[in-house]
Amino acid sequence: MSPTTADRAPPARPAVPLALAAITLALLMGLQPVTTDMYLPAFPLLTRELGAGMAAAQLTMSALILAFGVGQLLWGPLADRLGRRPVLLAGLALYALASLGCTLAASIEALVLWRTLQGAAMAAAVVCARAIVRDLYEPVQGAQVMSLALTGLGLIALASPLLGGAAAHAVGWRGALALVAAVGLATLAWVAWRLPETLAAPNPRALQPAVLLRTWWGIARHPVFRAWALLVAATYGGLFTLLAGSSFVYIDVLGLSPAAYGLAMAAGSLAYIAGTVVCRRWITRHGLAGAVARGGFFTLAGGTLGVALVLAGVQHWAAVLLPQCLYLFGHGLHQPCGQAGVVAPFPAQAGAASALAGFVLALVAFGVGRWLGVALDGRVAPLMGGLGFWALATSLIAWTLVRRALAPR
Repeated sequence: MSPTTADRAPPARPAVPLALAAITLALLMGLQPVTTDMYLPAFPLLTRELGAGMAAAQLTMSALILAFGVGQLLWGPLADRLGRRPVLLAGLALYALASLGCTLAASIEALVLWRTLQGAAMAAAVVCARAIVRDLYEPVQGAQVMSLALTGLGLIALASPLLGGAAAHAVGWRGALALVAAVGLATLAWVAWRLPETLAAPNPRALQPAVLLRTWWGIARHPVFRAWALLVAATYGGLFTLLAGSSFVYIDVLGLSPAAYGLAMAAGSLAYIAGTVVCRRWITRHGLAGAVARGGFFTLAGGTLGVALVLAGVQHWAAVLLPQCLYLFGHGLHQPCGQAGVVAPFPAQAGAASALAGFVLALVAFGVGRWLGVALDGRVAPLMGGLGFWALATSLIAWTLVRRALAPR
């Protein structure tokens, strides 16, 4: 049974108020920046306190993101079989437990272990969020709702490094990780209190290995899925380059304090929020392909400017911040369209499609993290070179694969 034969008209969609859907999606997707951004200001501090080298420190990010990708391959089919709500409740409870473990970790090895479990649990929130969008909305409306939710995510991303920096300054790196645990518990409480089940008809065969493999193969062959999945992975590759490497560049190389670094990341979040706001307007005017094509110019401008400033020998925090903001504005245009687009052709298998797209994204991010563990050498060049690479890849995908996949047949 392939997606092309199984995706008949789905049952009637559950009635969920728009505000409730947007808030819930923002909280679920917002766990990503909470998990990564909130502890970034404390990243160099915990590295020194736990006596970890650069490669081990980067493993706290790359192991999390790899587990995040693999975890989606499990949670996605489970969400198609059991429904979104039970998977969310189990995943969020596990996330809160792992976050508490991170806070209490006594060694870098223990922290990596707890971060791995945290990433696997976080996968439940993100994979279900994308599937919920497909449960409730058609593709274009889904992209607009996702854009609204990602504006909320941007506000969470804006606050995360500021709160994390303040906590790290006040009580040390464990304070930043304790905040992550608190957010996890709050999200669990919200879902338990307010979110109904959104899957109209669970698939009783979703977990059968033969059916699952055929489903994934059919999804992976779909040109619309491939285009959106590659776009989401590429634009996130640039974002993860900033997340995993910027604290060392801003703080250790350019001399910013953790609080000032939090402000720099907050500025990037404002640019991202602006991109999501513009995205909603451009989807209406230009369609999904037109919106991401225009976003590609901002993405490429950010990457190109960063590389040019490095080649010109400019060594200043503003020479990192401006390219970062341009790139993140483009990211705010690409992500809502891509997150809704990967599940659009698969109303009956949204969980599986969401999981596969998330796995591709996580593989890219894992590779970025491992590369940064070797490449970061006390210069700005590796950070800006990585950003430039992903900016070029994202723009080319937006201008070619996405445009062709969505072209009228």
